[in-house]
Amino acid sequence: MADAGENTFLTDVQTLRERAKKAIEKGALTPAYQGDVKTAIDLLQTVVATELVCVLRYTMHSISVEGITSESVRAEFATHAKEERAHMMWAAERIDQLGGVPNLSPEGLATRAASEYGTGGNLIEMVRQNLVAERLVIEHYRELIRYFADHDPTTRIMLEKILAEEEEHATDMHDLLVAHEGRPFLS
Repeated sequence: MADAGENTFLTDVQTLRERAKKAIEKGALTPAYQGDVKTAIDLLQTVVATELVCVLRYTMHSISVEGITSESVRAEFATHAKEERAHMMWAAERIDQLGGVPNLSPEGLATRAASEYGTGGNLIEMVRQNLVAERLVIEHYRELIRYFADHDPTTRIMLEKILAEEEEHATDMHDLLVAHEGRPFLS
């Protein structure tokens, strides 16, 4: 076993204990946090707003979809709405961990979000709106993941998990379009 003195990248336990006892009012935010807290909270507020808009869009689409295959698509939209709500909750909880208050106000929601609510329409128009929204969110979250990098691994990991599900949603929407048209829309 290596001597503790050989691991110079590790802080000794006594120092960690002393640091943990200081500034306990900051909760999970310790002196080792390398990110800019205000910027992190601001960026996460866009995630909360984006996910709320996605919840609303998928919910509206699940209610208003009509057509011969509407029941299966309705179920898909409802599932996505539920998953988008979970994403919103993760981001809101992370804001809380960083000492902020998540902005869930409906006022200005559309302007705070990266995605758009959509306009409804027929089944294919709704699927296309959702695919475009998912593709937009995927790009936005990739940028956020690069921003957080190693400065805030907790937020980065959370966003990576959300990104994986958003990519799954985009694939689902693409597959619905392929099933309807019989040919791939994306190369």
